[in-house]
Amino acid sequence: MSEIVRIVEVGPRDGLQNEEVLLDVTTRVELIEQLAATGLKTIEAGAFVSPKWVPQMAGSAEVLAAVLENEKLNNIALPALVPNERGMADAIAAGVKEVAIFTAASDEFNQKNTNATIDESFERFAPVMALAKQHGIKVRGYVSTVIACPYSGKVAPEKVAEVATRLHDMGCYEISLGDTIGIGRPRETKAMLNAVLQNVGVDKIALHCHDTYGQALANIYVGLELGVRVFDSAVAGLGGCPYAKGASGNVATEDVVYLLNGEGFRTGIDLDKLVNVATNISQKLNRLPNSKVTLAKV
Repeated sequence: MSEIVRIVEVGPRDGLQNEEVLLDVTTRVELIEQLAATGLKTIEAGAFVSPKWVPQMAGSAEVLAAVLENEKLNNIALPALVPNERGMADAIAAGVKEVAIFTAASDEFNQKNTNATIDESFERFAPVMALAKQHGIKVRGYVSTVIACPYSGKVAPEKVAEVATRLHDMGCYEISLGDTIGIGRPRETKAMLNAVLQNVGVDKIALHCHDTYGQALANIYVGLELGVRVFDSAVAGLGGCPYAKGASGNVATEDVVYLLNGEGFRTGIDLDKLVNVATNISQKLNRLPNSKVTLAKV
């Protein structure tokens, strides 16, 4: 029997928050419902962050309220990003059952992104984890800049392993390793993963690739060879990176599914339905999909 690979769809959050066009609550809810209809089982639905800094995520409480009330989505994980205790309180009020916290393997990046060092970000996580335990909420951890930082350059694999281990030890059920600016290549990705896997089991690791230099699928293949079975991606390759010139965004979910199907893995995702979703959301954003599969099929 072929192995199962889980796709974490981040388009409605990580994708949309880096798109110039702002979508209303209704459109974002429809996107999540359409993605769920393709067979996706984990869809990042929003972020409880300040709309002053991330206007694309304004109304996340309304988005979450709508999708959590939809009985058709009862078996879908709908995590939301929270930056701190206040965001966690808002997520709890919205009825969220899973959240994600985020830090980086580069102090310089973390300072620019969250106005905190790595150590300070972990201080912010402590009350979040306490609230999560109190309310029975699962917590996923993100580590950004696992290959390189746009401000300080290459990041040592050992540093990534250190941060990932801290997230694991504080109670994150899964740690997503992100090549934020999308410059990683297979050899670098392998070295980083090998360092992390010395401390954290492969069943706790996910890979989050951006496709700035067209290396995302090659890096995902490296992850597959090392036993990683969870990958983050965004329908139509939504998003981008404000820190990398020419960044084309997250790897497209359609392209990842096409690769996995060809390698004999099971995702439970209907590729044709996914292509339709990619086409529709791209039209609403007034852009072409950043997906080779979708462009080839339409």
